[in-house]
Order: sequence, then C-alpha cells, then structure tokens
Amino acid sequence: MHRLILLICVCSRSFLSFTQTKEWPVLKHYEGNNIYKIAMPVGGIGTGAISIGGNGQWKDVEIMNKPGIGFYGAQSPKEAPCFMIYVEDNSGKKITRTLMGPISPADYTGQQGSEEPNHGLPRFSEASFDAAYPFATVSLKDYKLPLTAKLRVFNPFIPGNADASGIPVAVIRYEISNPGNQPLTISVAGSMNNFIGMDGSVVEISGFDRSLIPQGAKNNRNTFKQTNDLAGIFMSSDSVDHDAGAWGTMALATSEINKGYTISYRTEFDPKGWNENITDMWDDFSDDGVFKDTTFQSKVNSPRSALAIKCKLAPGETKSFQFLLGWRFPNRKDWEDKVTVGNYYATKYQDGWDVLEKTLPQLNNLENKTVEFVNLLLQSDYPQIAKEAALFNTSTLRSQTTFRTSDGYFFGWEGVFASTGSCFGNCTHVWNYEQTTAFLFGELARKMREVEYNYALVDQTGLMAFRVSLPLKKNTSWVAAAADGQMGTVMKVYREWQLSGDNDFLKAIWPGVKKALSFAWIPGGWDADKDGVMEGCQHNTMDIEYYGPNPEIEFWYLGALKAASRMATFLKDNDFAKTCTELYNSGSKWTDEHLFNGEFYIQKIQPAADKSAIATGLLVGMGSKDFNNPDFQIGEGCLVDQLVGQNMALITGLGYLTKSENVRKALKSIYKYNYVQNFGEHFNNMRSYALGNESGLMLTAYPDPSKRPRVPLSYAFEAWTGLEYTAAAGMIYAGMEGEAIQTVTNVRNRYDGFKRNPFNEEECGNHYARAMASWSTLLAWSKFNYSAVDKKISFTSRPGNYFWSNGYSWGSAVVKSGSIQISVHYGSLNLSTIELKDYGELNLKEAVTLKEGDSKLFSILHK
Repeated sequence: MHRLILLICVCSRSFLSFTQTKEWPVLKHYEGNNIYKIAMPVGGIGTGAISIGGNGQWKDVEIMNKPGIGFYGAQSPKEAPCFMIYVEDNSGKKITRTLMGPISPADYTGQQGSEEPNHGLPRFSEASFDAAYPFATVSLKDYKLPLTAKLRVFNPFIPGNADASGIPVAVIRYEISNPGNQPLTISVAGSMNNFIGMDGSVVEISGFDRSLIPQGAKNNRNTFKQTNDLAGIFMSSDSVDHDAGAWGTMALATSEINKGYTISYRTEFDPKGWNENITDMWDDFSDDGVFKDTTFQSKVNSPRSALAIKCKLAPGETKSFQFLLGWRFPNRKDWEDKVTVGNYYATKYQDGWDVLEKTLPQLNNLENKTVEFVNLLLQSDYPQIAKEAALFNTSTLRSQTTFRTSDGYFFGWEGVFASTGSCFGNCTHVWNYEQTTAFLFGELARKMREVEYNYALVDQTGLMAFRVSLPLKKNTSWVAAAADGQMGTVMKVYREWQLSGDNDFLKAIWPGVKKALSFAWIPGGWDADKDGVMEGCQHNTMDIEYYGPNPEIEFWYLGALKAASRMATFLKDNDFAKTCTELYNSGSKWTDEHLFNGEFYIQKIQPAADKSAIATGLLVGMGSKDFNNPDFQIGEGCLVDQLVGQNMALITGLGYLTKSENVRKALKSIYKYNYVQNFGEHFNNMRSYALGNESGLMLTAYPDPSKRPRVPLSYAFEAWTGLEYTAAAGMIYAGMEGEAIQTVTNVRNRYDGFKRNPFNEEECGNHYARAMASWSTLLAWSKFNYSAVDKKISFTSRPGNYFWSNGYSWGSAVVKSGSIQISVHYGSLNLSTIELKDYGELNLKEAVTLKEGDSKLFSILHK
C-alpha cells in the first residue's frame, strides 16, 4: 500500500512559524581538516544527546541512558541517521545528496573498507562549521549542485533555568538557498532507524566483530502521526522490556505543515537484508523527492523511517525547513546499571511526541533567550579564547557525564567512556574544580551539596564518602574519604549559600558541615593534633595518598576553615567560629613559614608509623603500600594545582589564605617550571593528553631534578585541562594575564577540531567534569563576586563590558571610570553594596532589586 500526503496551510497560530531570519552568534569557525573531530552534543541537561559532526554527520547517539560514543543508532554505521536533499531543475535533471560534507581521508580505511557512518552515500564536496555553543551551523557547498545548504542545530540553554535547559530535543533546521536564475524543485528528508532497545552495548557472537552487534531492539514499530502543529514519525516498541534502560519512545517530526508543502513519509523500508533498506530509501527519495509509504509482510526489529518536505525554490530564494527530534527514555539505572533511579526530565513528558508538542509553543521564546545569553557573553570584553573555553565546556553538562534522577537530584560521573561511565558517584575531589554548574545553574549545585551532606556523610563519624551510591540511602556509600574533596564541599556549601542567599539551606546543612570539618581532627586523622595543618594520610584527586603537609590539600583546608568560620558566625555558633578562626590563622602562618620555599609551595613528606596509625576510611589503598617510605609523593616538586583551594577562596570572596605575595610567586613558578613548550620532547610514563609540538602545563615539575622522588607523583608528567584552567585563573587573579591567556590558548589549540573534539576535553574519560574549571577564568577576569546574603556585588575596576551570572540571574555590567551600569537579562538581583575592586564601593541607603529587563547606573566614589 502506498500513501502520499499533501498538507495545506490551515493554521495561523504564531508559534508554528519560527523566525527564519534570526541570526545566531558565532564564536569559532572551523574548516578544512579542522572539522573532522567535531562532535557537538545536542540535548538537554540530564537528557542525553545526539551529536552533530563538523561535516553535518549525525553521530554518537547517547539518549538511551548510557554513553554511546561511536554508536550511530543502528546495527551498522551504514544505517546511521541522515538527512538528504533532492533537487530537480527545469530541464528535469535530478540530483540527490546527503546533507553532509566529505569524510576525512583518515577514515577511508577499515577492516572491511570505511567504517564511517553513511560512508557510501553521496555528499556535498565542501563543509565548514560555525559554533557558539549551543548553536552550530554547518555550511555545505558543491559546485555540481545548483544550491547551497546550511544545517542549524541547537537545544535551549538558559542559565538559571535548569528545566528549560533540560529538554530532550534536538532542533534541526536545514536552510536551502538557490543562488541561480532558474527555479528549483527541492525536497529535504530525514531518515533513521527505530533503535529503541539499543544503547551501544554489544553482545558476544562468535565469528563476528562484537562492535557490529548491538543488542536490544525487538519488534519495534514506526507510526505516522499528524496533529494541528506537527507531522512525523512516532517510534515505539511494545516488545522491548519496559523496565530496560534503553526502552522509551522517540519522534522525528516537522512543523512545516502549514505552508502548502508536500509532506511524505515511510514507516519501513525493504527488509530483505544486505542493507536493502538503504537502497530502498535512496531509490524512493531519488525518484521524485516524495516517499511512497509501503508495508512489508516481513518485519525487522529495528525498522527505518523517513520524513520529507518538498516544495519549489525560486531564483535567489532561501527557505528553512524545521525538524524536531524528541525522546523519552525514563529508566535511568544506578551506577552499576542495575536499579532504576529514573530521569527527572521523563516526569515532564508522556512520550517522545509529547516532548515536541510541549516544546514547540515555547520554542521561539526558548531560542530567543538562549541567543540573548550567548550574545551577551560573546559581546563582553573577555578574551576570545577564554570565552571559547568556558562556553564550549558547558556542553559537558549535556553529555552523559551528568544526569538528574526522577526526584530532581543532580549527579555526575567524572567523565564517560565509549559505552560506560567513568568513575562513579559525584566524585568530590574531581567536581571540586569546576565552577560552571554553580554559576550557571545554582539549583543543581545545591542539589549536589544536599546529596553529599544528606547521603554521603556518615553521621556517627563525619566521614564523607567521596563517591555516593545509588539508589540514595543514608550511610550506604563507599566508606572512603578524600581530604581535598571533603574540605572542598565545605567551601562549596559556603559558595552555594552566598550565591543563593538561602539561609534555610545553610541552617539545614550546617550540622553536617561541622561534622565534615571536625572529622579532620579525629585520632589518626588529617589534622589529628588540631593545629591547622594537615599532616595525616590524605587521599586525593591524584588517586593516591599524600603523607605530610602539602599545598594542594592545605589550601583546601584553610579555605574550609575560613568559610566555616564565616558560616558559624552568621549562625551565632560562636565557639565553632572561634575554633575555625584560630586553626585558620595558625595553619596559614605555618604554611607560609614551612611549605613556601621562596618560589612555590612544596610537600613535607611525613611517613605514617604503620597502618594502625591511620584512621579508618582514610587509606583508600590506591597509592603506596610502604608507610615508612611512601611512593607517589610530591616532595619538593612544583604542583600545577597547588593553589586550587586559593582559587576557590577568591571566587567565593574569602580572599587570600596565605600571603598574597607568596601566592603570586608560586603562580609565576608554575608558569616557569611546569610549562612544556613541546610535548614531543617530554617524557611521560602515563596517559598523553598533549603530544608532538603541542604546549601545556604538566602536573608536577622538579626545577632541581636531584630532589625528585625516585617514584614521583602518580600522574606527574601528564597535562590535564582542568588543572591548566585552574592555574590560568590563578594567574589572572595575580595579574599574569598574558601567561594565563597563553595557557588557555595552549589547551584550546589542542582541541582544534583536527586533533581532538572542541566539545570534549578528556581526562579519565570523555566530557570530563574537571574541564568545566574553564568558567573560573571568566570569574577571575571580571573579579566577579556576589553575595545574596549581604546583597553585595563586586567587579574589577578595569573599564569594560562583563557578562555575569550567579546561578540564578544573569546580565551585563559595563564598568567605566567611577561608574558601573548593571543590567539584568534573566531573574532578579538584590543589591545593597556595589564594589569596584581596588577603586571603591557604594553602600545604598536602601536595597534595590533589579528585575529582568532593568538596568541601573551606579556611581562609585574613589576610596
């Protein structure tokens, strides 16, 4: 049976027609070889994503609650999702192409020829990629075609609004232009398999390459649906286990149903095998650009569907065709992939079609607000490379690295491997570094603190598991503490309280904060003699234990003490405030006197007497087994992130934790000693994240090689982007702006689209959370601080236009000599005091509230 659908304009509701002339911001342009590694995630926070490649290839289908890097939603890459165009001129000449650019020559070969998705389908000969996350535009050209094409794709991203930024949809627009003087007939189509039940994992089948045998699809079916606003394919499965993580629904639809275009579709293609479905798809579409829906007696588990839009294109005319891909996969599993914990986004929608129905009426507003945010950031006076690093790394929030369970809590792996997560449990010592979540989505950062203090903290002892278990239950997490992670959570509670102004949040969590900090003082603990210095066995982000005082942990400890003192003072817990202040003063003085060697801060190795001298939960067992002569220590090395706790103190308005002049000297030493000009000449016994003539900062440098421990720090010779951004932010605070920008530039030169994906900075896995430390470079450049508790906002006194965000509201601040114009573009901002750093401050007689759309000029007297 064949069906052809002609849809005529019958609806005038304004939201059905998106603004075709809307200009999207562009931060970075890629062309030539620099497009081939690009894979930009398109999806919401906690929803998973499908990525768009630099050449327009759809790849990395990761919407089924698991990572799927290299999974194309099909049993074979030949059946990957694709969009196509049919064009016919006045003479009747017909041409069909996929709406993709060329394949990289490096991917021409494989054990059975090319293994690139859609490798056998004709393509455009040229492609370029323009991006300002979450917006991407792929421009396609081919001298043999009488038209040009652009793919524009995005998902709403609005800081302060996690729900609006957590919609499971890809907005897909193909913009076709006719530059000639003759009319054309064109048709644009999208086609994909119904892969419900597949998630990129594979089964062992003897005699076959395991990577070619995805599991799970079973009697899936495609149904054409049409409503007042949408027409498209609804994908479902009654036979896949409804409790499976990869069970759900999807919908591919168009909103172009009110313009007199011809809409056609297929719900299945020839199932004979040997990829006859792809031949059937290509032949049917290439005939006249209209699909003739056909049913077959024989069925396949993962049937392919297609949806096409056909119309005329006049000379000089450009038309844009909007498709929407929506999904709902509700059965998120726990870290071990066993127990269902659900997806928050799935509580908002009935199925994949419902996602589109509910999103479409809001789409113009969502898009406009996203454009407003990105434009505001791009128009600000931050260095271009810092904007790139900060903005492009926000994509990690929309990868499978993060998710929200059905109760709304926010979780993250450290990163993800191809088909599994990497290092479970909201790892405190990794998530310590990133600032993106708190300053863009404060609600989500507070959810993480609630998980840490309500579920990861052991009430009886104050030990906080640095990895939390799922499902959430009290006192069931891994009983192992990380000194940096635990102290970092104290500082992050302070940050979340200051940014939100939520005193009830602080009051509820304060008993746990006291326990977590006091845990440092238990017998055999980190600071058992309670002198403000951590001498004990300290598990940390290097996956080993430090023995003896060291700057990485000590600065976290000093920051936690200072933050706790301020929180305790606010809550009138005066005795605890006094204890914290005394320990902070003592520890700060000791650190400068004993760890600072005149150039940088070092470690004083103090071996433990034996295992019995170490408190329970401190020895994770990943480091040295020799307590008397421990391996994997810093010793007198220059550690690239020795001042990470100091960074957090400046970001949260706590100021310097030791002598500021020593901090500045240490940062100069980091750039002097840890900088590697050419990693091709650099020895590294571990993982390589920088190679050849690439430059960067290595983790640990030994200016005097004779002082290097025989067995040095575990990752001593590696380069981690998150640590490089941390160092760069510190340099900016110290006035070393040139060195900082060079550091950030070195990182982003490595992620240039040719060698690596600009939207995926790796460490222990893809889309690594620590790389979101990149946002801290913007905070340092603007010297932005905000306290909702004190209603005080602070900026640099350097003239310029600065985007700001506190996680709940955002806008711009234009600083001139003696004045600042503060504008609010989202949310509201309460102000009593406005400060220009190193210039002066204004104390208002009465507090003011700036609401969305408000802008106010404040004059500041020079102090």
